[in-house]
Amino acid sequence: MLHEIADSGYVVEEPLILPQDFPPRDLYLPKPISPEIDRLLDRELRKTDDLLSNALLLLRATGMRVGECLRLDRDSIKQVGDQHWALQVPLGKLHNERWVPIDSHAHNLFDRLLLLSAPAVPDRSGAAAPLLALPKGRRVRYEQIRQALLEATRRIPCQPIRVHQLRHTYATEMLRAGISLPILKDLLGHKDIRMTMIYVQVTQNDLQREYHQARQRMVAVHSLPQLPTPQCRDLSVEGILGACRILDAIKHQLEMYRRQLTDEKASHNLNCLLRRLGRLRIAFARFQKIKK
Repeated sequence: MLHEIADSGYVVEEPLILPQDFPPRDLYLPKPISPEIDRLLDRELRKTDDLLSNALLLLRATGMRVGECLRLDRDSIKQVGDQHWALQVPLGKLHNERWVPIDSHAHNLFDRLLLLSAPAVPDRSGAAAPLLALPKGRRVRYEQIRQALLEATRRIPCQPIRVHQLRHTYATEMLRAGISLPILKDLLGHKDIRMTMIYVQVTQNDLQREYHQARQRMVAVHSLPQLPTPQCRDLSVEGILGACRILDAIKHQLEMYRRQLTDEKASHNLNCLLRRLGRLRIAFARFQKIKK
């Protein structure tokens, strides 16, 4: 329509719609469930053991979108090798199919859903029967999945959890386990790896925490070499020579203490003090030479 207006006689030097005309999309960080809540929710859903709770467990085990899970059929699981299985995820949000590898746990969940789902109703079109089917051939709806998760969180209890957070938890867990970003992109069905990169910002907090904990353990595990400590009789010498030996003993003790500090700022300040003591020690030595 805009091009037709331009063709009507208006002088337009550039295209009417430019890329910068579109407002930037809001990108929110993923919100994975904490490991403790994840364990409690898993135990609660296993205890409930109905069609909806097992569907939620399958979402958590595969990282699928809710819409993709609702469109699974009874033939979606495929054997791709000896004891290797995969789910054929149907067309979803981005209009692309994909294969998602699954382990024995997810395979058992799929088999459990086959038992809990209502018997397949013959379809003249020949379409495969849905995996999540209710009596009379009705499909499970998103609102039913959401309500089942809400009720489970109330029984734990914990703060309300959105269904999409199960996908966030799966992606974050896989990234923490060491999976590469390109593979995670394919597992999640992202078209742009920049979307997958958002999860790195979440795991960056874990990386920082593990790094600082490891640095603290290194101090405790690795013993620092101890320099010989001057004997008390060495400190009993009077005059400049005695002052030099006292300074050497003080510098030794402070240096041993500095090496065990984990606070970089405190270590830097103590190092400045050691340099001042070193200059004082040099001045005493020069004064001893002049006196001689």
